[in-house]
Amino acid sequence: MEFKERYDRNFNTFSPEEQKKLGASTVVIIGLGGLGGGVCEMLARVGIGRLILVDGDVFEAGNLNRQVLSEERLMGVPKAEAARDRVRAVNSGIEVIHRIEFLDEKTLYETIKGSDVVMDCLDSIDTRFKLQDAAKKAGVPIVSGAIAGVTGQVTTIFPEDKGYALIYGEKSRKQGKGVETKTGNIAYCALFTAALQSSECVKIILNRGDILRNKLLVAELWTNLFEVMDLV
Repeated sequence: MEFKERYDRNFNTFSPEEQKKLGASTVVIIGLGGLGGGVCEMLARVGIGRLILVDGDVFEAGNLNRQVLSEERLMGVPKAEAARDRVRAVNSGIEVIHRIEFLDEKTLYETIKGSDVVMDCLDSIDTRFKLQDAAKKAGVPIVSGAIAGVTGQVTTIFPEDKGYALIYGEKSRKQGKGVETKTGNIAYCALFTAALQSSECVKIILNRGDILRNKLLVAELWTNLFEVMDLV
């Protein structure tokens, strides 16, 4: 499929030069559930040239309410495999690498080094802190999303920023799952938050627009409350 034909509806929001810049970029998506599946779908369609997709989990019935990559026929299938297949079905011009594993301190750095952006679609606060340590070492910015019920939050963290400590506090480094284990997660909140993350990713790559650096965007969808808070 020709470049202009595929991305015709991206123009003139993006210039041809910007579209090519997206096509030359590498983005790592860590976590391929409610947030990561949505991010994977959107970045594949927008034309990110190389996607590295990471998740050690498999689909189960409880994922069907919100995870866009999950299907009844895919129960027990690794999420990373489903994400790979979806990217290839949507945009065969993208280079896609999938890794069926849960990353730790040793593997996080090796996975994200050399990338342009890493997408934090995790559900564990302690792993977020480990990711930030690895991203600082690799010199890679993070776009982080989190959801609980119908509330979503997004922030962008550059290597020199305090990042998660400004949101969760340093003492939360050993904390596991977030509040979403008590509130549940709803599909439209997951995809809404994933869209905001995807927007941040594109803005970083293109160096364009207002980036949520040292800011936290919080959206509460029952009341339509949208707030951007300064973190410093």
